[in-house]
Amino acid sequence: MLVVIGGLPAAGKTTLSRPAAARLNGVHVRVDTIEQAIVRSGLARQPLGPVGYVVAYALAGDHLRQGLTVVAESVNPIAVTRDAWRQVGAEAGVPVAEVEVVCSDPAEHRRRVTSRSPDIPGHLLPTWREVVERDYEPWTRDHITVDTAGQTPEQSLATLLRALGAR
Repeated sequence: MLVVIGGLPAAGKTTLSRPAAARLNGVHVRVDTIEQAIVRSGLARQPLGPVGYVVAYALAGDHLRQGLTVVAESVNPIAVTRDAWRQVGAEAGVPVAEVEVVCSDPAEHRRRVTSRSPDIPGHLLPTWREVVERDYEPWTRDHITVDTAGQTPEQSLATLLRALGAR
């Protein structure tokens, strides 16, 4: 199975993706990690454009064809990236679950954005202004939504796993 997790920065994607991958005995593929590795290589600088996503699609496809579950994490802000993830699943012959992680409490979301530290060496985190001004298209097809506002990470994970089990 391919579980595609998207949402704005600091909504809780990584907090959900890592334990979800572990619980599903799967592989966590994170676009931020890929992009920062490319930057560290000295071959490119931010913004990278689609390169991180293209590498993630290839890695996820390889893992899926090996019979592994993949939890793919990225902002996934536009329809073209969402469609590309679905294509990865289709080419591997596996079901795809699309998940949007949101934090519906603007004060809590802002606190998360302004108080967090990078967990990837050298990764520059966006400011609150950059988060709220980011191009982020609404999701137009059926998907799972996990609202992390006012929940512990464990509660959000339980919500996600229940929704995945229902599919």
